[in-house]
Amino acid sequence: MGDQRPKQNIRHPWSWSSFPHIGRTAAWFLFAAVMAAIFALLLGLLLHHHTAAQQSRAVTDPWYPSPLASGLDDWGDAYSRARNFVAGLTLLEKVNITTGTGWQSDRCVGNTGSLPRLGLGSLCLQDSPLGVRFTDYVSVFPSGVQTASTWDKEYALSNMLNDLTYSLIYNRGLALGQEFRGKGVNVALGPVAGPLGRTPAAGRNWEGFSPDPYLTGVAMYQTILGTQSTGVIACAKHLIANEQEHYRQAAESNGIKTHRHTTESLSSNVDDRTLHELYLWPFADAVRAGVGSFMTSYNQINNSYASQNSKIINGLLKDELGFQGFVMTDWAAQHSGVESSLSGLDMTMPGTGIPSDGTSYWGSNLTLAVLNGSLPEWRLDDQVTRIFAALYKIQNKSNSTFPEVNFSSWTSDDEGDAIFAPGEQYQRINDHVDVRRSHSSLIREINANSIVLLKNINSTLPLKSPKQIAIIGSNAGPNLAGPNGCPDRGCDNGTLALGWGSGTADFSYFITPLEAIQSRAISEGSGVQYVLEDYNYAQINATARRATTCLAFINSNSGEHYISVDLNEGDRNNITAWHDGDQLVSFTAANCNNTIVVVNSVGPIILEPWINHPNVTALVWAGLPGEDSGSSLVQVLFGDVNPSGKLPYTIAKSASDYGTNVMYEATEDVPQQDFTEGLFIDYRHFDQYKIEPRFEFGFGLSYSTFSFSSLLIEKASDSPYKANPYVPLTPINATPTRGKVSDYTFPSTFSRVKNYIYPYIPADSNIDGGSYPYPPHAVDTTPHPPSPAGGGPGGNPSLYDVLYRVSATITNNGPHPGKEVAQLYINLPSSANAPPKQLRGFEKVSLDVNASATVTFNLTRRDLSIWDVKVQNWVIPTGPITVFVGRSSRDLELVNIL
Repeated sequence: MGDQRPKQNIRHPWSWSSFPHIGRTAAWFLFAAVMAAIFALLLGLLLHHHTAAQQSRAVTDPWYPSPLASGLDDWGDAYSRARNFVAGLTLLEKVNITTGTGWQSDRCVGNTGSLPRLGLGSLCLQDSPLGVRFTDYVSVFPSGVQTASTWDKEYALSNMLNDLTYSLIYNRGLALGQEFRGKGVNVALGPVAGPLGRTPAAGRNWEGFSPDPYLTGVAMYQTILGTQSTGVIACAKHLIANEQEHYRQAAESNGIKTHRHTTESLSSNVDDRTLHELYLWPFADAVRAGVGSFMTSYNQINNSYASQNSKIINGLLKDELGFQGFVMTDWAAQHSGVESSLSGLDMTMPGTGIPSDGTSYWGSNLTLAVLNGSLPEWRLDDQVTRIFAALYKIQNKSNSTFPEVNFSSWTSDDEGDAIFAPGEQYQRINDHVDVRRSHSSLIREINANSIVLLKNINSTLPLKSPKQIAIIGSNAGPNLAGPNGCPDRGCDNGTLALGWGSGTADFSYFITPLEAIQSRAISEGSGVQYVLEDYNYAQINATARRATTCLAFINSNSGEHYISVDLNEGDRNNITAWHDGDQLVSFTAANCNNTIVVVNSVGPIILEPWINHPNVTALVWAGLPGEDSGSSLVQVLFGDVNPSGKLPYTIAKSASDYGTNVMYEATEDVPQQDFTEGLFIDYRHFDQYKIEPRFEFGFGLSYSTFSFSSLLIEKASDSPYKANPYVPLTPINATPTRGKVSDYTFPSTFSRVKNYIYPYIPADSNIDGGSYPYPPHAVDTTPHPPSPAGGGPGGNPSLYDVLYRVSATITNNGPHPGKEVAQLYINLPSSANAPPKQLRGFEKVSLDVNASATVTFNLTRRDLSIWDVKVQNWVIPTGPITVFVGRSSRDLELVNIL
């Protein structure tokens, strides 16, 4: 409220002569009093406005107590073993395994404490979702979004015939797991479903798969199955609504002086239905795949930090989705001690801030919290049980020995300090183990199946022994500083193979388009000229004029916020081509009547300045191909491979057509990003508002033509939606650990390492206990009533009942053998207030000329349901449901009603 006191009746202007009957000292006091009153009024109005703004902010409902791991589904044996193991651990050992040792305090990007008494070393957690980061002799795989462009999910297991068929997505996960295991990594920090891709300019979309939750869910499921089949624990990240890089962390954002100073991380404000149907959907598939760990995000969700958001971790992840593994923070994303534990956090990484200052919310503080009674020991027991259950289920399911860590993230020297930052334990730290196997062939196959042909006038492609090829643009050639010349790929020099940040790996080799095209052209007797200077227009013009075929290479880059490239702070400032790529294409096309544009990009770019130029005869979307950018591109350009990739996102005619954008400038100290678009992102938004895209979601041409026919719908089941069968466990209200302070302090002979995180408490600690402001029910031993939507991995088992089977026939009408992706979309009744179309199935088939094949889609209860916020459950809306099948989201030849 403002100051309600009556204002003084001032008759004269402010001056010393206004006070003839009082001295100057008294005048000072009177002046100060009046000014204080005015200040109070203004402050009151400001605070009133601030309070009103705060009251209107989104809030998160608390969800306590944290559900216990129970051995749900096939976790039973692992859970029993873990619980028995944890029963024999001391308090200090429990704390040690939940707390990271500190940034650069060991050889991996994250390490837990060890259990020396039991001969167990620390766990190694390592980036990235497309290759083992910070080490050598590893593969750099195509990005997540590139892999999704294959739309290749065929995965079948016939027990009778012992016939195994794996998808490209699965095989990529398998190969990643093999390389992480070969380096001794226990937990691979991927795959990514957050960001999902709410806005096309978001910096880390390329680490994930697609803004469509169904496509991302399939890719998450397949990747996790592949990775964990090797014994490496996968980590689904970042939970949740982590949809931009700007303002993800206040300190990081405040380091950029041009921005408003913020006090907290950005809050992603998202409604319950949108959260379930978009952002949580692929994470449910991750849980259903048996993923062993989750990573929370930096942002807040409805004004509660992801690392201590009890609704997200306890309520949605552990209760509703039945997740049995462990939840870790993103690096330095922890904001509380006891509160984060009660909210469901199981592990903190890297244990400290970055760089490490030797302090931690957990470590000794967690030990002390148990000793003084502010944290119930059953919650710590559950944290450790979940960690070891994941190890027993995934890493130790075979009798093979898991290798020890054989590299250091911090130096490539053979010998050095294992505890790098403090400079301790000098030893051999890099064995330079080559873990690549034959994965280069898989990488080329993924790229060949993911390249998207977007334009091909008069069958310009495939190339037919062109007489003179002109290669134009720096994006065709090498980084002159070398493929690893920019730390964490934080630049845009040479051809773009992946974005920048922690989602990268170091190249063991790199093949550029220039190299591959030259080699192929020479073998076919073609001439090749090139200009790699993007702004050398005179030379571009001269070279293009002499060519019979011109290849113009352009790109667009993005990455993680801690690196800024050309003033792009992680997120792209716009979604146009970099290095003035539009001008480069225009100059090339003006001088060459057969111009083929090749795009390497982290996501959509606007193509309008030149897409309709009559001399731009073909457009090839080459994405982010990883270590071999050239070989598969050449196979597609010259016709060895018939392109079959499909867009995993929409390419618009204008950036404003997407309806969402990055918050580049905050308007509040705690940035508030309201997801007012709800369910309508990417193609859902374009369909809802009848906006014509340049190239729609799911679009991609072939050198062949395919037709669709014979749509059939069969009812597969009348099974009802059953009640949640799960009965939650009651925490054991055991006598908490007690003793003397001296029982938990550093041993007298112990030699401490600077800034290393230990579980020991200071000698002057007080463990007498006291009151603690618990959230309601946070330490209750009576479980929270379970969600009716829960009961199994990924939610209620009835959600995955197959209710309908849909089949269709695809025919290759020639003239080349090729692959086509049949895509199934549904339209729910108008009462559902749902997007006009939603992807609910896809199948990729390979067909010879004039051959046909029948594809079958299974529609589950979840596929046909919406989230009812009132009943807090999934429901199938009343009314007709329309099924479409075709080659893209806007080219659907077949339609029928369920």
